[in-house]
Amino acid sequence: MTEPRPASGLLVSALIRRIEAEGGSAMVINRGDAIAGAMLLLLADRGVLNGIVERVWRFEGGHGLERVGPAEPNEPGVAGDYVARRRRSDPDLWVVEVDHPEAGRIAAELLL
Repeated sequence: MTEPRPASGLLVSALIRRIEAEGGSAMVINRGDAIAGAMLLLLADRGVLNGIVERVWRFEGGHGLERVGPAEPNEPGVAGDYVARRRRSDPDLWVVEVDHPEAGRIAAELLL
């Protein structure tokens, strides 16, 4: 039996609303598949990129947020290059920039 899961587009919309309700900002950089697209989140605080996480399925069950990408994502061009490579290999990938001091916590609460 498969576990029902919310559509990716719905989760992205909910994340954007939640971040904005808590005083931050979020925007879709690249729109992925509305039903089953993977999600890459660019986590920033006041415009400074702190990390990149991906929503992944854990073999032990449930979803998790896993750090991915370059060690220093805030260096000029590094994050953009990483996102471009990922989109070439997965055109259904959602890329969302989330700017809030607690972006990781909020994303984890909503997406996991």
